Amino acid sequence: MTGFESISITTDTRGVATLELAREDKHNALSAVMMEELTKAAALLGDDPEVRVVVITGRGASFCAGGDLKWMREQMADGPEARRAAAYKLSNMLRAINTMPKPVIARVQGNAFGGGVGIISVCDVAVCAEGAKFGLTETRLGLIPATIGPYVVGKLGAPMARRVFMSSRIFDAAEAERLGLVARVGAAAELDSLVEAEVAPYLACAPGAVAAAKRHLLALAPAIDEGVIAMAAEVLVKRWEDGEAAEGIDAFFEKRKPSWVKG
Repeated sequence: MTGFESISITTDTRGVATLELAREDKHNALSAVMMEELTKAAALLGDDPEVRVVVITGRGASFCAGGDLKWMREQMADGPEARRAAAYKLSNMLRAINTMPKPVIARVQGNAFGGGVGIISVCDVAVCAEGAKFGLTETRLGLIPATIGPYVVGKLGAPMARRVFMSSRIFDAAEAERLGLVARVGAAAELDSLVEAEVAPYLACAPGAVAAAKRHLLALAPAIDEGVIAMAAEVLVKRWEDGEAAEGIDAFFEKRKPSWVKG
């Protein structure tokens, strides 16, 4: 599948599509273009009758470093309606992947922070390399896990999410497995085998039944509906308008500690 600049998609003869985040030089940070392309790709793959399973992975050392801070800085300098539209861009991407009528497997070959954890959370199952690091690092920047929040809490459950949601603490693959973010952890050389172990059962299943089962599961789970999505987007807009976010992101680009850091 061609026509993308920030992602690549290949599909094998079995109907297993691999969607690769391809901003390797930016640690696959989520730019406006990447979010738009991921939303489009989710629709295309979801509608393609030849695709049986979707695998999401990253190119290079990182799975996804989260939201592109240059993009966020631009939103903070823009008007309120533009900020709101930008917040929904991220929300719409997550919803598109979450509701894709195909099983979606995250192949986490490297670190995942912020929005990268959000992408993992909207996949049906995730496997990761044992050296991968994770973190909901937004509060270090004066932000919060806003639009990704409903999906992270849905994946981990509130008790587990409380351990990592507010502190920006970095955690390793073993803890990611205990929290329920990933299902299996293995050596980097074993990662493709772990993915294949998740893919293979679906190839023996009726594709329509798999799609119907996923719709049913989403209907039974706590609703992430238009109201929840709107609330989460508005929370992000409010944080972008807060002085803490400006200070945190300025400090990042100026390679200094933000004013609230003590010690």
